[in-house]
Amino acid sequence: MVVADGNPRVLVVEDNLLMAEAVCEILAARSAQPVGPAPTVAAALRLVEANPIDAAVLDIRLHADTSFPVCRVLRERGIPFVFATGSTEEEIPAAFADAPIVAKPFEPSELIEALNASLHRPTGG
Repeated sequence: MVVADGNPRVLVVEDNLLMAEAVCEILAARSAQPVGPAPTVAAALRLVEANPIDAAVLDIRLHADTSFPVCRVLRERGIPFVFATGSTEEEIPAAFADAPIVAKPFEPSELIEALNASLHRPTGG
């Protein structure tokens, strides 16, 4: 399965290095261009500013922080995102509750299906 829309640039926001590498490998194996990974909100926001981004894969919990500030910036720019997380749906603010969620641990196909779906749906903003 190939990620839709050619070779999308996909921001990866994940604080666990092994998981971040795994997500990047999944994306690269399916013709996407991983951007990052970013282990913190600050690093993710720097990547968003410095790179064209078509979509994002975000863990919710980043050490003591959450990725919700990144979600706000992505929404403002009309960039779709997928949560790849061990967090629960109840932890997600209503403003982002429509984003696809892939629960850890996940199969590569689950992530790609959610990412493809997010690339083909309208985003708020």
